[in-house]
Amino acid sequence: MARFSEDAGKAQRFDVNLSILFTELPLLERPAAAAAAGFTAVELWWPWIETPTPEQSELDALKKALDDAGTQLVGLNFYAGQLPGPDRGALSVPGEESDRFRANIDVAADFAASVGCKALNALYGNRVDGVDPAAQDELALENLVLAARAADRIGAILLVEALNKPESPLYPLVSAPAAVEVVDKVNEATGLGNAKFLLDLYHLSMNGEDLEAVIDAYAAKTGHVQIADNPGRGAPGTGDLDLSGLLTRLRDRGYEGWVGLEYKAGDRPSADSFDWLPRELRAAN
Repeated sequence: MARFSEDAGKAQRFDVNLSILFTELPLLERPAAAAAAGFTAVELWWPWIETPTPEQSELDALKKALDDAGTQLVGLNFYAGQLPGPDRGALSVPGEESDRFRANIDVAADFAASVGCKALNALYGNRVDGVDPAAQDELALENLVLAARAADRIGAILLVEALNKPESPLYPLVSAPAAVEVVDKVNEATGLGNAKFLLDLYHLSMNGEDLEAVIDAYAAKTGHVQIADNPGRGAPGTGDLDLSGLLTRLRDRGYEGWVGLEYKAGDRPSADSFDWLPRELRAAN
């Protein structure tokens, strides 16, 4: 079992993903639970999986929960279909799902602006039987350009994430180079330069990638980092990854952004899954 070094922890800015941790609680109770555990920053997948355009009252209630807890939202997904569930995004899926993604763009961006969130993650979407992959990629670029412009409007970055093939076999971006290629295409199309790579060490390790080489190649293009140990997608120290060493390497290569804790708590309450990180290192510095 790999251990997480305290020195590595001191150099990081951690946030808690409230769509995978504290899910034993209702959404509006999770920011306070994260704060009670010592964290001041959080991130979320799109919380309303049934709709890209929730009622303003629901958006207001989430903003109030974040504000009341004293937690800063530092990352938010655009609408991504049934996630958790079978979907892995909507923006490359022709028809209704693409339309739902487009309807969500300004809703998500405006909510992010209202809470000071500066990173919006756009999951690419699965391949669809009977649809030309090139057509899906063309649609994806169109939608990512719209999302990048909306992010730029609020002073935010657009994130493009690589997932892992074993768990997401229909998702086309299952390597760091594949995701970074899309990042580069979006930046070329917009001229804004605000598309960045979401580097998830768990997903890349599941793909068998050389994590040190990925960090060396793409740290400068990385806008957000997420971690979980492997195997198991548990907390640091439950698997074999040298997460403290990898995060130190990222810092050494110039990455100064957030590190999202996107792991499973296992068969214990989420609040008990942070014993690897001393409490004094949990608040964002």
